[in-house]
Amino acid sequence: MSRIGGVFARLRAQNRAALIPFVEAFDPDEATSLALLNGMAANGADIIEIGVPFTDPMADGPTIQAAGRRALNAGATLRGVLGLVRDFRRGNDATPLVLMGYLNPFLSYGIAAFCRDAAAAGIDGLIVVDLPTEEADLLLPDAAAHGLDVIRLVAPTTTDARLPLVLAGSSGFVYYVSITGITGTRTASAEDLARDIPRIRRFTDLPIAVGFGVRTPAQAAIVARHADAAIVASALIDKLCASGVAAVLADVAAMADGVRRA
Repeated sequence: MSRIGGVFARLRAQNRAALIPFVEAFDPDEATSLALLNGMAANGADIIEIGVPFTDPMADGPTIQAAGRRALNAGATLRGVLGLVRDFRRGNDATPLVLMGYLNPFLSYGIAAFCRDAAAAGIDGLIVVDLPTEEADLLLPDAAAHGLDVIRLVAPTTTDARLPLVLAGSSGFVYYVSITGITGTRTASAEDLARDIPRIRRFTDLPIAVGFGVRTPAQAAIVARHADAAIVASALIDKLCASGVAAVLADVAAMADGVRRA
């Protein structure tokens, strides 16, 4: 069983959801990213999502766009991100890591070589935001060969007819983009989740994680009552910019507590 599968199996036995915070690699520098990864794992993160900085992040709102620009200005590269992962794995072999990015950097690296090197560095899963379902065979065989989960995105606009196609070949968990829009702009309501999560469950046994708009412990708790994981990104980047690493880790601890209480 993969690290991701092991975490969800353990949490299922505990009857609780997971907290998945997000780190934009190299924002504002590599040392800060490593401090965040280590601190999040120590403060209640069940899985950590690592963003690969990219020049044209079409699904991301202003907060993550700005984080990506800072990271690129700091010298971020895909090879550098994998080096960051290796540094984290020297002290933590338990917390699952999911790499989230856009297709072009992976194509430039070479898909087969990237999957090999990502797995060797300690990555457990991949989210490729702009990889169309119809082109998933670009990634799936090499990812499977190296034990990497490929996590697919599902949106409120994904129809019942299309869900089986989108979810074919998925593993790890399903990332539910809970709003129609970009990251960090608004939050799905409890009523939205009560309607949408059961619809997705009809098509998959995989855990469902909800992202795009979760900003507070209360919102994370609402997600935890309906889904298997809450993903928090833009709110943590905003806090990093305003108050620093310690404040981010305090927020992660508070959100972890909210998810556990739910």
